[in-house]
Amino acid sequence: MKKLAALLFAIAALFAALALLQRRDAAPATGSARANALTVYCAAGLKQPVEAIAAKYRAEFGVEVRLQYGPTGALISNFRVAKRGDLFIAADDGSVADARKYELVREVLPLVRQHPVIAVRAGNPKNIRSIADLLRDDVKLALTNPDAASISRVSKAALGETWTKLAARAAVMKPTVTEVAADLSLGAVDAAILWDATVPQFKGLVAVDVPELKGRVENASAAVLAFTAQSAAALKFARYLAAPEKGGTSFQSHGFQLAGGDKWAAKPDLILYSGGVNRPAVEKLLRQFADREGVSVTTVFNGCGILCATMKTMGDSTNPKFPDAYYACDLCFVPPVAEQFPEAVMLTETDIGIVVRKGNPHGVRTLADLALPGLKVGLCNAEQSTLGFMTRGMLKQTGLLDSVRKNVVVEVPTADFLINQMRAGGLEAAIVYRVNAAPQAEHIEFFPIKHEGAKAIQPFAVRKDSPNKQLATRLLDFLKANRGEFEQAGFQWRGNEPALKSKDIKVPDYLLEK
Repeated sequence: MKKLAALLFAIAALFAALALLQRRDAAPATGSARANALTVYCAAGLKQPVEAIAAKYRAEFGVEVRLQYGPTGALISNFRVAKRGDLFIAADDGSVADARKYELVREVLPLVRQHPVIAVRAGNPKNIRSIADLLRDDVKLALTNPDAASISRVSKAALGETWTKLAARAAVMKPTVTEVAADLSLGAVDAAILWDATVPQFKGLVAVDVPELKGRVENASAAVLAFTAQSAAALKFARYLAAPEKGGTSFQSHGFQLAGGDKWAAKPDLILYSGGVNRPAVEKLLRQFADREGVSVTTVFNGCGILCATMKTMGDSTNPKFPDAYYACDLCFVPPVAEQFPEAVMLTETDIGIVVRKGNPHGVRTLADLALPGLKVGLCNAEQSTLGFMTRGMLKQTGLLDSVRKNVVVEVPTADFLINQMRAGGLEAAIVYRVNAAPQAEHIEFFPIKHEGAKAIQPFAVRKDSPNKQLATRLLDFLKANRGEFEQAGFQWRGNEPALKSKDIKVPDYLLEK
């Protein structure tokens, strides 16, 4: 009997433990949802579409989105003091610039475009057609406070002294664009200056475009707050807001013009083709970027000749494996793919030189020395790599190509192979980039080549029709924000220079001669 009682007690205890375990398993779901909730500060004029998008996101991913609305200026003040939150949805570019000035935001994803208009009631009973009409004695005008709301700050900048006259005559001045639109909709005033996208959100209102305001197109954007503790979650929601087939449908239904967000993917895969010279500087940065964004980055490192040939073989950029971004070893390998990558941003440069074993036993210092009888020389392949292409051009121009080639015992796609073979004793001299040689300074010596072409500039380009164009642009911004990593790897920084049109990049004639 005692054994039976003990058995029953054990069974009861087991069921109790299972029940407790189930409750514990269930509890984190709620706790996790709370932990993963996103706090979003949103400009009042974007409330309707953002509210609808947040509800869809919550239904799709189970993530609570806590929205705080208000005039843009007040929102910035709030999160600047609180130093909490995940996203800031701003109505205009100037508000993002203000937040950047105080280092409150990092990544910025454009969502929609909008511009100021005169708003009137349907039928335009006061026949308001111009800014001058707003100054008539029979027109009651409503404006927002330019210190609080983006719409009036943008309009004030566009109208100059005329704005001062309008503000002096305004019958109503309120903090948010939606409050002003509501007054107009109720008939309390005759006209207001609103965003074009705000007008269709209120019954009985129509827009009057005027030339003074029509050109002031602003991006409404989602900016990741600098103090978010969950950047990947914040960026995922920002991508959802910007994606044409997700948040874009709600924005369009509320009268907004989309800014061209990336195609939606819960975890996008960015494909990057990179010349091998860039690897020491970017490999760690690419992992950091992927972790912060909550995405994957598939990187192909190789000689740029091979990378360009691979892209040509794919035919066109409709191939799903075509790279979203291309980071070349030198500008000369951008023109072959200029159609897909129309703009190039220079990031770094590095010297080209001759590397020898420590102590330089053969006295090799110049291109001419590479022709010394019996010297074992390694070069990069001219068809496969930028370095090989540039090396061949320099040797040909100096009349040394044939004499040096007699000593070449190996040709490889990337210079790191040459460094490895030098360390293994298979080579006595090789032509490499300075950044290849720098990590091995204890074992080898580097002599810069004295030639106008002995310098490589590394450009980064984003594919014009990439489904991950915004993501690739953010990768470029991330790399530019980490200048120190490149300089630590031995590169000279060029990232502050303006972008180049790829079609305008001129390749020196001596490089083009076969």
